[in-house]
Amino acid sequence: MSMKNNPISTTIDFDKEGIQHGFLSLPYSRDDSAWGSVMIPITQIKKGKGPTALLTGANHGDEYEGPIALFSFAERTDFSSINGRVIIIPAMNYPAFQMGTRVSPIDAVNLNRAFPGKPDGTLTQIIADYFSRTLLPLADYVLDIHSGGKTLDFLPFAACHRLDDSKQQARCRAARDAFQAPYQVMMLDIDAESMYDTQVENMGKVFVTTELGGGGTTTPRTVAIAKRGVDNFLIHSGIMAGELLACPEEIIELDMADPHCYLFAQHAGLLEPYVSLGDKVQKGDLMAIIHSTERTAMPPVEYYAKHSGIVISRQIPSLVKMGDCLYVIADIVK
Repeated sequence: MSMKNNPISTTIDFDKEGIQHGFLSLPYSRDDSAWGSVMIPITQIKKGKGPTALLTGANHGDEYEGPIALFSFAERTDFSSINGRVIIIPAMNYPAFQMGTRVSPIDAVNLNRAFPGKPDGTLTQIIADYFSRTLLPLADYVLDIHSGGKTLDFLPFAACHRLDDSKQQARCRAARDAFQAPYQVMMLDIDAESMYDTQVENMGKVFVTTELGGGGTTTPRTVAIAKRGVDNFLIHSGIMAGELLACPEEIIELDMADPHCYLFAQHAGLLEPYVSLGDKVQKGDLMAIIHSTERTAMPPVEYYAKHSGIVISRQIPSLVKMGDCLYVIADIVK
């Protein structure tokens, strides 16, 4: 990791007790503001000697449960139950959040594929570097709230990953379960190398991520899951007093055991689904067909499940491209 100084400064003092609302300020000279900055909102609550939790949303700018839950949490005024430090960044990829896009409109970089980052890189790489070198070293517990954005929809789940350190994995799993999402997933990522998740876990932190819906919008159900999960994550970490808030739904534990749980498009065209989110399928079941849009009377291409389990993710746009993720199927553990 580069030893160059990161240009981001903050208007808050991480060592100061009390409630602080401010910004991470990243210089960004551009046509409409020669000496301008990107101002990323941040809140810190610090009281007592307990652990530190870092809570983030909008790692991708078109995912909204995290920002709603975290802006709402930051609006509270009574933090008498806090013993420790909570650092809240409702929209870590703030330029993308402002535009409602997955990746930054400034440099077209996906923040969640930019870690550990570069202090002298593009704007998104600078944000990643600041998290890697300044914010994550402060944290003991890290929660990053995702949903499917504009192109995917998910069953609402909290997730952790398989880790080489079994004790760290157990801590992450316990925090995942405490979140009290309706579904709890042992997640397998297809490109984990430069993800925020991997950076956090490599630093030995307790990490929980989520997928709480999608379609570029929210629902009362998914927002309620996010809000309850934030409180539960802090209660579990010992930073906030109280009893865990139970999920009102039956909790189902899932496992993404191997890469066959992903079903990718190898053709472009018009997607006709044969299964829905939450359906149980068997290996070999017809999942979807893709119609050619180039001409009429072309036989459609059939797509079959390579895995048995429950459909936890689906493609949103009906016009699909080669390489799009059509479905994800997870094993039902219990």
